[in-house]
Amino acid sequence: MAVRHRLIKRPVADVWSVLSDPFRFADWVVGTAHSKPREGSWPDVGSSVTYTIRLARWSVQGWTAVRRREEPEVLELEANSGPLGSARIAIEVRSWGEDALVIVDEHPLTGPGRKLHNKAVDALIQLRHRTMLARLADVVESSTPQSIGSS
Repeated sequence: MAVRHRLIKRPVADVWSVLSDPFRFADWVVGTAHSKPREGSWPDVGSSVTYTIRLARWSVQGWTAVRRREEPEVLELEANSGPLGSARIAIEVRSWGEDALVIVDEHPLTGPGRKLHNKAVDALIQLRHRTMLARLADVVESSTPQSIGSS
C-alpha cells in the first residue's frame, strides 16, 4: 500500500487553505508545474486543475479532478497523466493537538501503473509522497496565516 503521513506544524485550516488553492497545486505536488483551474471551482467535487508534468526534457499535460471533498478533512482526487495513466489519491487531514496530521493514500487506476502495480511501484510512490508531503509542509509552514489562501 502506498500510504504515507506527515505532521505539519500548523492547524488543519492552514493545510486546507493550501490544498484548496488551485494555483498552489504545483507548489507541493511533485513533478507538476504551472497549475491552474481547468473546470469548476477548486476544490468542489467535479472541479479540476491542469498542469504540466516534467521528467527531464520530456513533458506531458495532466489534470487532477476532485472526486470527494469533506472540508477540511478529506480530499480525494483522480490524477490523469495521459499516457502514464490515472491514480486515486486520498488526502486526509486530521487535527493532532494544535498541528495537522496529513495522510496520503495513492493507488493506480489505469495505464502502466495499474498494470505493473506491485511492491516496487508502491515503493516509488512512497518516495514521491515523502517529497510531496515535505513540500506541502514547507508551503504551509513558511506561509503567514494571511497569505495561505492567496495565490
